[in-house]
Amino acid sequence: MTASSSSPFTDLDRPPLSQAALTRALVRPGGLWSGITVVGRTGSTNADLAQAARDGARQGTVVIAESQAAGRGRLGRVWSAPPRAGLTFSMLLRPDPSPARQGWLPLLVGLAAASAVRRVAEVDVRLKWPNDLLVGERKLAGVLAERVDDAVIVGVGLNVSLRADELPVETATSLALENAVCADRDPLVRAVLREVETHYREWSEADGDADACGLRAAYLGASATVGRQVRVELPGERVLTGLAAGVDRAGHLIVESEGREHTLSAGDVVHVRPRES
Repeated sequence: MTASSSSPFTDLDRPPLSQAALTRALVRPGGLWSGITVVGRTGSTNADLAQAARDGARQGTVVIAESQAAGRGRLGRVWSAPPRAGLTFSMLLRPDPSPARQGWLPLLVGLAAASAVRRVAEVDVRLKWPNDLLVGERKLAGVLAERVDDAVIVGVGLNVSLRADELPVETATSLALENAVCADRDPLVRAVLREVETHYREWSEADGDADACGLRAAYLGASATVGRQVRVELPGERVLTGLAAGVDRAGHLIVESEGREHTLSAGDVVHVRPRES
């Protein structure tokens, strides 16, 4: 029998994910993940979970889309990939730590994703503040967090098997293009969600104190931004250049420029780029 062009098995290099297998692997009593749903196509997994949060969905609900029609990055930027060529998923969290400490959540998820990819795919992934995953200077993945009432929705878009002619922008890359040891989405998403669960539990038990749980130190150790001269584009076409000196206790970027220290939140920044010499 010949597979139809709309079948998820048409491209054998991009098999579909199994909701049942992921549920068996990740949902367990006492664990963070309460439900895994795999959908063939949706507009935005973040938007889907935002509505679910308003409807009272439990913490730990995860939605994974094989194809996403209206994926968004930070500041409304488009995030797109061919069906089953990437990992596009969102998770619903209802954190106990105070909102003042919840700015660490997208950084936490970015760190977890980078750690999982380094371990499973054996690719040297670094973190561009606040939460892009880079290989060299090319973007492999992005993280987007949104607050909905007392919930936080965190979405991840990871390029897995995209070919060069499928990349959304020239400055992107994929695990396949980086010759990853593993470009199988199933073990990758399992590894990312397990890493998120570990970091989230430790952060929660420390009441959101990123120093007490080791989160800030781990993030700084994986950073591709801190310690470099950077050019920061701010709203209103303003530009700040200087040394990315660190990340503070709230997850803000500290930039030293002309003898002054500037503290920037993710919402303050349009782009952070290495400063051209």
